[in-house]
Amino acid sequence: MRVLKYREAIAEGTVQCMAADPSIVVVGQSVDDAKGVYGTTSPAMAQFGPSRVIDTPNCETAMAGMAVGAATQGIRPLVAYTRDDFMFLAMDGIINLAAKWRYMFGGRAGAPVVLRGVVGHGWGQGATHSQSLHSIFGHFPGLRVAVPATPADAKGLLVSALRGADPVVLLENRALYETEGEVPAEPVEVPFGVARIARPGDDITVVAASRMVREAERAAVALAEQGISVEVVDVRSVRPLDETTICASVARTGRLVVADTSWARYGISAEIAAVVAERVLDSLRAPIRRVTPPDCPSPVSWPLEEAFNPDAGTIAQACLDTLRSRHRVAIEQDDLARDFIGPY
Repeated sequence: MRVLKYREAIAEGTVQCMAADPSIVVVGQSVDDAKGVYGTTSPAMAQFGPSRVIDTPNCETAMAGMAVGAATQGIRPLVAYTRDDFMFLAMDGIINLAAKWRYMFGGRAGAPVVLRGVVGHGWGQGATHSQSLHSIFGHFPGLRVAVPATPADAKGLLVSALRGADPVVLLENRALYETEGEVPAEPVEVPFGVARIARPGDDITVVAASRMVREAERAAVALAEQGISVEVVDVRSVRPLDETTICASVARTGRLVVADTSWARYGISAEIAAVVAERVLDSLRAPIRRVTPPDCPSPVSWPLEEAFNPDAGTIAQACLDTLRSRHRVAIEQDDLARDFIGPY
């Protein structure tokens, strides 16, 4: 199978879906410029032009409202936000309109808008440009929310979103755009609500979201050298959440570490811990541990930001603590974000 970068997979899925469905339009800030949202929209601009790849001013609230309204009238807007933090301004359109539309009209009509939000990481993004909002969006019925961790899933979940009947929020960690992986040439759908076993293992389960999947896999490789077998579960989608796959893994290994890019309080790590406690509590042989950023906003200093965000070393240590192991591992930081120089 071909190997593509994460950003290339998104770009390819966008172009293929637009070619098949003339109702799809790409909307957002800088979608038509040379960088094209990290290269994810520039191929669509080159092929379809400004009539279907539409640049907008900084008007997140209005943009969401127009996109939701268009979605109710047969247009398929794909809205790109260069930072998901900017989506706070669009919450009314997303939460009060798009998410509730099908419920309010008895299932006879929907608002299948697709919203892509970029999660900042690296280059000292700071408190207002680095938040992962998947737990917030995942709280509301009516939305589908996904956090693709691989190029194949970045494309496949986008294809599912653009072909589906529901409003979808896709959150992409900016540090993943240059990562590579095998991607089908055809626009193959990846279903929402189906987790992926990223790495099989027997001793402990690590359930991870977004960039933490890559870090969990790196931790698993390092721990394997100590004779510890780690199963890594990639949630893929936050709503719906694949409780069955998660609980089956934990029931077999008896131990759980949850790794997330957002805070522990009221987040997806709390939800996963609750699901496991409700469904397979008797299988647990150790307390559940959560690996998340500290309970404070992200700092802007690059060294402090690197210390703020959990990584493979943090996950490995949580696994060792859960197993009550005296082993220690040293894992170099993954320099995914080092080449980033802005402006976004």
